Amino acid sequence: MDDVRRIAVVTGAGSGIGRSVALELSAAGWSVALAGRRAGALEETAALAGPGSDTLCVPADVTEPDAVGALFEAVRERWGRVDLLFNNAGTFGPGGIGFADLPYEAWRKVVDVNLTGAFLCAQAAFRQMRDQDPRGGRIINNGSISAHTPRPDSAPYTATKHALTGLTKSISLDGRPYGIACGQIDIGNAATDMTQAMRSGVRQANGDLAPEPVMDAGDVARTVRHMAELPPEANVQFATVLATNMPYIGRG
Repeated sequence: MDDVRRIAVVTGAGSGIGRSVALELSAAGWSVALAGRRAGALEETAALAGPGSDTLCVPADVTEPDAVGALFEAVRERWGRVDLLFNNAGTFGPGGIGFADLPYEAWRKVVDVNLTGAFLCAQAAFRQMRDQDPRGGRIINNGSISAHTPRPDSAPYTATKHALTGLTKSISLDGRPYGIACGQIDIGNAATDMTQAMRSGVRQANGDLAPEPVMDAGDVARTVRHMAELPPEANVQFATVLATNMPYIGRG
């Protein structure tokens, strides 16, 4: 695909890591479909990509099968194929609620977005990549440090991110006959609006509140681009990118 324009779909592209990845890919010459719930935020991302960029804004709720189908249909109509899905849309869910008091509705919302939404988008991308000519493509799932180690009071988020690792492995195996690679990037403390609280103090395993270091979201975006631009015969199965001094390795 080096001699033609490559096509990417980025979910959660209206802010944070999704926006950073979309802008990084666009600057590298990719055509990028920007998906997310808020049309205005997607338009802001498209404007930031600047003149000469080739973007398509598609408001979509990844928890709705019909919306996901419409997203990938819009991409097919515009460009005819999909070379990359960055499966990024997600939610932390409610904070500060202990496991015993967690409402079912809160659990269900996180599972619907982080796991079911990731499945629906990956399945739609997989089908397109399997059937297009030339065949193949790459799916990169946004896992999390929580795919390995939980924070206090984070059962829904942690459970879905552990499950996403299983989904990544399954797609990797099932995609082999069709030239579809799948990898996962596990991110720790990228500086976004969603992680703003980390700078003032977040609850630690011992119950204390403590500020945590963060890193620039652009460092994540450059890693995703590296994974995306590998040749078809190579794949980064799992990558971990984190703020160097965050309390993750060892005891903090």
